[in-house]
Amino acid sequence: MLEEIRNYCLAKPGVEETLPFDEDSPVYKVMGKMFAIISVTPPHCISLKCDPERAVELREEYEGITPGYHMNKVHWNTVQFDGSVPVRLVNDLVDHSYELVVAALPKKLKEELQRLKDEE
Repeated sequence: MLEEIRNYCLAKPGVEETLPFDEDSPVYKVMGKMFAIISVTPPHCISLKCDPERAVELREEYEGITPGYHMNKVHWNTVQFDGSVPVRLVNDLVDHSYELVVAALPKKLKEELQRLKDEE
């Protein structure tokens, strides 16, 4: 699942993988702004930005979704790769995180991202 999610993140326009913390925690950024962090050492998980209300709802519904590990717990969730959260939902949450970060980008970066999308 780790490689699938990694590839899913990297397939999005304007995304780069960086290692600002350590080799075990790749960070995925869109136009330089973080939207995901994966833990490649057990327990495998991904931390994603999330709308605060939706974040609470997801935590209540899924045992494998908890407040963001080492993140702002209002705006970030950590999703365990333990089978308790369907892969489709994990992909949807990656999309949601990406879209939240894109929506908050400055106009100049949004325009640059649009150019990247147009080139695809």
